Amino acid sequence: MSDLSLPQPVTDTPAEVDDAGRSLRGSIGVIGIVFLVVAAAAPLTAIGGALPVMLAIGDGPGNPMAYVIAAVVLLLFSVGYAAMSRHVVDAGAFYAYVTKGLGAPVGVGAAGLALLTYTAIQAGIYGLAGATAEGLVTQYGGPDLPWWLWAFVLMAVVGLLGYRNIDIGAKVLGVLLTLEIGIIAAVAVAVLVQGGAHGINVQSFTPSAFFSGAPGISIMFAIASFIGFEATAIYGEEARNPRRTVPVATYVAVVLVGLFYAFASWAIVLAFGVDDVAAAAQADTTGLVFTAGATYLSPAMADVMQILLLTSLFAALLAFHNAISRYLFSLGRGGRMPAALGRSHDRHGSPHIGSVVQTVSAAVVVAVFALAQADPVLQLFTWMSGLATVSILVLMVLTSLAVIVFFARTGVDRRVWHTKIAPILGTVGLLGVIALVLANFTTLISGSAVLATVLLVIIALAFVAGAALAVTTRHRVPAASEG
Repeated sequence: MSDLSLPQPVTDTPAEVDDAGRSLRGSIGVIGIVFLVVAAAAPLTAIGGALPVMLAIGDGPGNPMAYVIAAVVLLLFSVGYAAMSRHVVDAGAFYAYVTKGLGAPVGVGAAGLALLTYTAIQAGIYGLAGATAEGLVTQYGGPDLPWWLWAFVLMAVVGLLGYRNIDIGAKVLGVLLTLEIGIIAAVAVAVLVQGGAHGINVQSFTPSAFFSGAPGISIMFAIASFIGFEATAIYGEEARNPRRTVPVATYVAVVLVGLFYAFASWAIVLAFGVDDVAAAAQADTTGLVFTAGATYLSPAMADVMQILLLTSLFAALLAFHNAISRYLFSLGRGGRMPAALGRSHDRHGSPHIGSVVQTVSAAVVVAVFALAQADPVLQLFTWMSGLATVSILVLMVLTSLAVIVFFARTGVDRRVWHTKIAPILGTVGLLGVIALVLANFTTLISGSAVLATVLLVIIALAFVAGAALAVTTRHRVPAASEG
């Protein structure tokens, strides 16, 4: 269909501000943005870390179908999201969309949720990455240093890359992602070529397999594996032709991640057998996927996968760092936070001040857990991942509602599927997922009901704080940007 038949963009946004230091610069294309999204998804972390847990306590061999369902829900959400990206280009992404659709108080409340989501998940990944680095270094004869020290080393490198132009970060992520996706694909293909443990079958994709255990837990983990796909809009200002790049990158990212996870998880199920994979995961949750690599490729491959797990975590850290710094930039430029945050670097065109602030905030969170002598995986990673999962789902529901209201109010796009049917279906799907997550939230964070309540209260407070900020800063914001 010719682009002339599509609704033309009518909403000017802060992305088009051309005052010195008030806009971001870059030349990133569809592939680069997809790399940033997939980096946040951290494929090897999801398949090597989350999948065995899903197999052990979720619906066992039916887990591949959970990824398919999660991708379908997110695709429905993405239809309206992509349609609105033609009218709103802003580094704040979800925040900007919710503001345009539901008004400033709800929009800035959404920004509070976004900052909480990405700060929490990034802090959690620092814990997991620090523990992984500690184990690898000692395994190969290096010094036995605490996990938090390695976390701070990674933080310094991430901060340096985040300070510079986005094109540099995208190139680094491109290399790392090629390696980790390549190793997962190699294991999956080897399993299929060798016929798995008991032959090839598609039982994993049947309703009976999906509903055989606890599908709610599997759906919950599957959705969590997509955290960060908002990046397709976050980098709109730094993209070539954002009104085309963002929609294409959104669809490509969701389909690519969903299909890859479904394929890889199916191969792992076959590697141990439909009837035996749940027991195998329960017996060796942390080493299940590495065992598959050693069995179907070579023992040395397990060592390579452990090293690439660390690079996978690093890629995710950089992706979330970039997302947070751009949110801070958007809020600063829009008058919601100190104006200094809204200035870009003269040479790099990057949100450099937001990058520094983000590095400091990450250091504070990690330091608190380190001083409390908390376990970097069972507490820091697990708790923060659970917090981020609920927070991002609420944020996505608000965004989906904002899309519906925006198009109903403005009438700038009259395609019924894009502006009404798909967004409504996506909203219903997301609400269903939220219900599943809340029903299994204590399991997700491996904690008590009291801890679960505390984390949910934090999410509510983040939204309320954002809404209050919108009210108190109203006098600093142009009326045109109020929604």
